[in-house]
Amino acid sequence: MISTVVWGTGNVGRLALRAVEAHPALELTGVIVHDPGKVGRDAGDLGGLGRDLGVPATDDVGAVLGTGPGAVVYAASGDVRPDDALADIVRAIRAGAVVVTPALYALYDQRNAPPEMREAVLDAVAAGGGSLFVSGVDPGWGNDVLPLLVSGLGHTVDVVRCQEIFDYSTYDQPDSVRYLVGMGQPMDYEPPMLAPTVPTMVWGGQVRLIARGLGVELDEVRETLERRPLDATVGTESMGEFEKGTQGAVRFEVQGIVEGEPRIVIEHVTRIHPSCAPDWPVPPDGDGAHRVIIEGDPRIEVTVEATDAAGNRAAGGNATAVGRLVGAIDWLVDADPGLYDALDVPMRPATRKLGRTAP
Repeated sequence: MISTVVWGTGNVGRLALRAVEAHPALELTGVIVHDPGKVGRDAGDLGGLGRDLGVPATDDVGAVLGTGPGAVVYAASGDVRPDDALADIVRAIRAGAVVVTPALYALYDQRNAPPEMREAVLDAVAAGGGSLFVSGVDPGWGNDVLPLLVSGLGHTVDVVRCQEIFDYSTYDQPDSVRYLVGMGQPMDYEPPMLAPTVPTMVWGGQVRLIARGLGVELDEVRETLERRPLDATVGTESMGEFEKGTQGAVRFEVQGIVEGEPRIVIEHVTRIHPSCAPDWPVPPDGDGAHRVIIEGDPRIEVTVEATDAAGNRAAGGNATAVGRLVGAIDWLVDADPGLYDALDVPMRPATRKLGRTAP
């Protein structure tokens, strides 16, 4: 069994606790939290498992890493604290752990990451013998390995398009929805997540990964952005009202340009209510889906709908992304120490036994 620590117990961390507990090759041995109110709480409680696991949460990072865990699922946010997240991750690698995380966007495509970030990780690998694999929760597999796999089914490929289409009214993250993305804000508000170059910072690495997998050279990476106001005030169960005339829908693309044309596209279509921007792409049903479209001969379209036990598609999508990260741990432990990306780490069949219901 691989001794595994979950660092951070927010939306991603809760899912990581469940995924580690369900994995037959992993043993949850530690939980690191920042919130003093979570210190001492059992991992099963923090993960919503409905039973204790006998692993209390702690904020003593040194004590946990001092036990020499085989793996760390780093689930703390890197959105507004990338330097701190990198320092935490480097610390865990130096302790000899395999680390999997979605927190460092720049390392989605680790070969083209900023040299100073890459060197910090590689120095830690050399010193401690750990490894690092970074993949997104948007989900990463939907923007790298899945489109590459599907592209291999056609005779010719003209455009690879990856779509995330979601109704954010079911997404229990009011600060992110209202302030990072700008839902419910005046149309002259500038959401940090939509500022020029930010979408490329987050998703550009995945565009480059697809290009590398296809063996094509990119001329450049471009962005497009559209925003729509609400035609009427709408109410949500978890985040209250969003007023008429405020931002109700966002559509943006991060485009990989090949020979002057957008040939690799990661597109996000996000609404706070289905009535806003009905002419934009919509999910087949429910509140969201991920879709891969290969324009070529033949045209191929694959839609993935993941739903959690409560029927939530956003949480279900996050769970699949966490499953990709946690499912890579045993492969990384057997591999040489190093810095890996999604093209290095294989997708494999589930290790859970058929018929077993995850806690």
